[in-house]
Amino acid sequence: MVQLNGKSLNSETILKIQDFNEKVELSEDAWKRIDESRAVVDEILSSGRTKYAVNTGIGTQLGNVVISEDNLIELNENLIRSHCVGTGNPISAARTRALMAVRLNYFAGGYSGVSRSTVESLLAALNKNCLPIIPERGSVGAHDLAQLSHMTLGLLGEGKMWSGDSFSEEASASVVLGRNELENLQLKPKDAISMISGNAFAAALGAEAAHRANMIVNVADVVAAMTIEGLVGTTDAFDPDIHNARPHKGQIKVARKIRSLLNNQHQKSEIGQSWAVTRVQDPYTLRCIPQVHGISNDVVEFATELIENELDSSQDNPMVLVDQNTTTTCGNFHGGYISKALDYLAIGVHEIGNMGERRIERLLNPACSELPAFLTPTGGINSGFMIGQVTASALVSENKTLCHPASVDTIATCAGYEDHVSMSGWAARKALTVVENVERILAIELLCACQAVDLRRPLTSTPILEKVHACVRSSAQFMTTDRVLSTDIEAVALKITDGTIWNIVKDHIDAHVD
Repeated sequence: MVQLNGKSLNSETILKIQDFNEKVELSEDAWKRIDESRAVVDEILSSGRTKYAVNTGIGTQLGNVVISEDNLIELNENLIRSHCVGTGNPISAARTRALMAVRLNYFAGGYSGVSRSTVESLLAALNKNCLPIIPERGSVGAHDLAQLSHMTLGLLGEGKMWSGDSFSEEASASVVLGRNELENLQLKPKDAISMISGNAFAAALGAEAAHRANMIVNVADVVAAMTIEGLVGTTDAFDPDIHNARPHKGQIKVARKIRSLLNNQHQKSEIGQSWAVTRVQDPYTLRCIPQVHGISNDVVEFATELIENELDSSQDNPMVLVDQNTTTTCGNFHGGYISKALDYLAIGVHEIGNMGERRIERLLNPACSELPAFLTPTGGINSGFMIGQVTASALVSENKTLCHPASVDTIATCAGYEDHVSMSGWAARKALTVVENVERILAIELLCACQAVDLRRPLTSTPILEKVHACVRSSAQFMTTDRVLSTDIEAVALKITDGTIWNIVKDHIDAHVD
């Protein structure tokens, strides 16, 4: 059971919530804050005061239109239907769960004024996997209005929801709700604007990107160490005195990780000890791993902090201020923090893939590796890993375009009043694509590096890297003759994404002392 309290949600928990078997609850303090903020809304309604989005139209041009009490429910339902303008492919059912959880966590902060019954409906739908179909496109990062409206529409029993054993089919939302013994959501005054305020879509996808990016920067050093072995590189450039002289946090961290993997005090790498002493120094993609991977580490850490802060923020407009017994308009919905963080994260992660692709080229090029061309022992009739490098190059090139910042763009909407937007939704979607691409680049590099290590036999690597090698070989055997590589790439990429590779080495690295 994951408990949401509006104060401690992080990217790791977001990934946990994507599991269809995971249940979610709100803390007692969260429910108390929700009830207190709703009491402010109820008092406004009973007193006859006029407050924006409580008993007026929505949007700057319509916010001065007072809505009669008899029409408030119709206003709320119309708001959801009119804002269901999303387009493109739907986000996955797992990501829909994450989106719903982020919206619930925003409610837990106590600034929304949403009714308890609406929160209960959203929570029940999440826990029973009644997951609305939500198109991925249509947000400019000033609220994720379209996506959150489609989420709410499903709870109203309209539109469609994910269905089937694997949640890959579509069915009528009313049918899915009925099958799970849930009633259609009955919106109350202000509930609609509370449901669709903020950037829960960008934050949920951004949190997933951050979690996977953190795994990438960890595993990238393991993959690079295996490549150093495959290319019979030296550890000279990882000496701690070198990096203490340029004391960047990430650089020092990466150099230490590489040393821990390649300098085993009990059993040296036989491959490493065979390093050609006539070689003056290794190429940049080996020698500068701490400097390049290091800044990627620091970028991902910085971006993750910003994104996780957003997970526990209130982004409502209007915002309920309980201590002042009122609501007020504000700009907390602006997604600038998320978009800037994700643009930065994408650039940092891309650099890992860029380095990896160059190392793949060196592994496959006999002039660099002094191994058989394309790492095949029977070249000519077999092509080996030749086209694996082509795929890595394609992904790197795609990432170079995707790394153009979404947040440098803005476009005016709503009669010019919403005249600066963040494009955080697009920043999140493309950051995730960059992450997915780099996971596969690393998988290709790791496959090539393990093949190169095998071609160095009977020489062995360090015990810890031999464990990584065995893990890879459990899914992808040494390639003697050509076979379909895409299956191997996906299998190894999954071991990177789900933490299998990292879990093999984590304790060893943590215990390493220079």
